[in-house]
Amino acid sequence: MQVLDGKTVAHAVKQEIKEKLINFKKNGGKTPHLAAVLVGNDGASETYVASKIKNCEEIGFKSTLIRFEENVGEDELLHTITVLNENVDIDGILVQLPLPKHIKEEKVINLINPDKDVDGFHPSNVGRLVQGLPAFIAATPYGIMLMLKHYQIETTGKHAVVIGRSNIVGRPMSILLSQNMPYGNCTVTLCHSKTKNLKAMCLQADIIVAALGKPEFLTGDMVKENAIVIDVGINRVKDDSKKKGYHLVGDVKYDEVAPKCSYISPVPGGVGLMTIAALLLNTFNASVRNRKLID
Repeated sequence: MQVLDGKTVAHAVKQEIKEKLINFKKNGGKTPHLAAVLVGNDGASETYVASKIKNCEEIGFKSTLIRFEENVGEDELLHTITVLNENVDIDGILVQLPLPKHIKEEKVINLINPDKDVDGFHPSNVGRLVQGLPAFIAATPYGIMLMLKHYQIETTGKHAVVIGRSNIVGRPMSILLSQNMPYGNCTVTLCHSKTKNLKAMCLQADIIVAALGKPEFLTGDMVKENAIVIDVGINRVKDDSKKKGYHLVGDVKYDEVAPKCSYISPVPGGVGLMTIAALLLNTFNASVRNRKLID
């Protein structure tokens, strides 16, 4: 069993971006600039955004954090996105989800300029992904593909089961794994809360991507020997013995599942780190694309 170490792979991706950035700037390119928008004071969102900003600084990107109170009006938020769209110095825009209930996420996502949509959520980028055209890919699925590439995991002809059908992870992941491309070419089954005989589906899988947001949902009796398991879940479980009052677990019951796997990603230390690495790569690519548009 080999652990898919997100820290190692993310470091390699960030080093690659640093090298590309040196050459880009030598040839007249500017420093990539990411704008992050955070609404409210959700603890998990605060942590994610802070990590994204920190990683930007580490590899030499500029970053701007725009904060709003929980009760910010939808029109004010939309106006801010319009301003960011029009700012030629901003290469990438991300709005941290989830948003408060009085703000329609669809409106916010659809307003972001697709050329600055480094989260890969805009319908234009999703449509291009479906058609196999160049696009910004949602950061978590993109990060998983970068992980498969780093470890050179053969996927062609394998049966992949993706558990979860969200637009952020499950759906794009199923598309990427089925595409005619390196680290794709899988036969993919997309499972969800209405899937019958989910355990039987999982037992047929060579690759399982668990992305349903339920702590330790995937257990040892649901996984066949030598399966590849990618755990996307990051769940906070109450734990009074910890200073923060919680500990993190994935969607996979790691201690049961790991011994049966050929490869498995841990939580923490797995896919979460790759999500940020993929976001940085999207931001660099946005900077390159936006320079071409300006030229």
